[in-house]
Amino acid sequence: MEKIYNFIDVFSGCGGLSYGLEQAGFRCLLGIDHDKDAIETFKLNHKDAETYCGDVRDLKNSMIKDLLQGESVDLVVGGPPCQGFSTIGKGNSDDPRNFLFLEFVRIVRLAKPKAVVIENVTGLLANKNKDVLKKIFSIFEDLGYQLDARVLSSDEYGVPEKRRRTIIIGCKEGMQPIFPTPSHGERGTKKVATVKDAFKSIKKKATYNDPATAQVKNDLDRKRLKYIPEGCGIRYKKDQEAYLPKSLHYDVIWEELREGRFRQTKLQRLSYSSPSFTILTSRTMYYHPIECRYLTAREAASIQSFPWDFHFVGSTTSVFKQIGNAVPVKMATAIGNALRESLSGKVLSIDKNKDFKKYAFHYNKEIAV
Repeated sequence: MEKIYNFIDVFSGCGGLSYGLEQAGFRCLLGIDHDKDAIETFKLNHKDAETYCGDVRDLKNSMIKDLLQGESVDLVVGGPPCQGFSTIGKGNSDDPRNFLFLEFVRIVRLAKPKAVVIENVTGLLANKNKDVLKKIFSIFEDLGYQLDARVLSSDEYGVPEKRRRTIIIGCKEGMQPIFPTPSHGERGTKKVATVKDAFKSIKKKATYNDPATAQVKNDLDRKRLKYIPEGCGIRYKKDQEAYLPKSLHYDVIWEELREGRFRQTKLQRLSYSSPSFTILTSRTMYYHPIECRYLTAREAASIQSFPWDFHFVGSTTSVFKQIGNAVPVKMATAIGNALRESLSGKVLSIDKNKDFKKYAFHYNKEIAV
C-alpha cells in the first residue's frame, strides 16, 4: 500500500492543484483562501479537509495548529504572489505581495513539511525577475530546502489546454526535486487531448452547462460570429477581409493600430481538433468552436481537466474566475506523481532530466528559458 502524504494548500482557490494531488494519492488537510465562493467550492470537493476563508495574515499559528488537529504535514503547496520582491530596494518595500509571500513562508516554517510546491506565471523565470528568484531560493535554502524550477506546459500532461506555468519544487536534505516527464505530445507517448475530448467528457447532468447562460449579447458580434470558421478569429486586416462581409467590418483604421493588429484576437473560436488556448478568468475571451456563443462554465472547467462532477459554487462570473485561476487538475496529478518519487527519496539521473534542460533554473546560475 502506497504511503499517503498530507498537505496544506495555501491560496488554494477552488482547489485545482489540491484536487489533482489527491488523485495522485495525497491527502489535503487544510485549504486557505480569501475568496468565499472559491472556499465553498473547495469544501464541496475536499470533504475531509479543513478550510479557512479570510486574509491569511489573520490566520494565526495557533489557529493553524488547531485546524491541523495534530496531523503531520508532508507538503505545503500554493500560488503565493512572488513578483513583489522585485520592488524591494526600489522605494516600495511595502508592496502587499511581499507580505503574502512571506505568509506562505511562515506556514512552511510552522508546518515543517518535507517538500514545498510554488506555482506561478512563466514570467517569474524571465531575466528581469532574476533577483526575485534569487531571493525566493535564498529564503527556502535558509529553511533547509533544495529548490528547482521549471516551466511546465499542461498539454504535455493530458490537459486539453495549452497553459504554461512556473512550478518550483523544494525538498529537504536527502530528497531531490523531481518533475513529471511529459506524457503527451511530441515529448510524450500519447496524443495531446483536444477540445473535442474535453467536451465529450461532460455528462448531461453536469451543472453550469446550460448554453442559455453563454449567449453573446452584442448583436453585431453575434452577426459577425456566424462568419468565423472553427479555430479562427479577427486580429489582422487580412482576417477581416477573409471572413467578414464589408457590412460587418470593424470601424477601425488598421494602419493606425499598433503593429497593425488588435491587441487581443476578437471572436476567437476554439478548434475541436486542438488543445484550447489558456483559459482565463473572463468568460468573453473565447467562443465555441462551431456554435455562436461563448463557452459554458462547465466547458471551460472541462478544458481545465476538472471532471464533470466537480462541483462549483457561485455565479457564472464567479465560477469562471475560479476556473481561470486554477491549476489544471491533470497537470497537478502529474506533479503529484513526481512528488511521490521525491518524497520517497528517489534520485534521478541527469539523463532522465535532460528534456527539461532549457527550462531549468538554479539561483546561482543564469536563467535559461
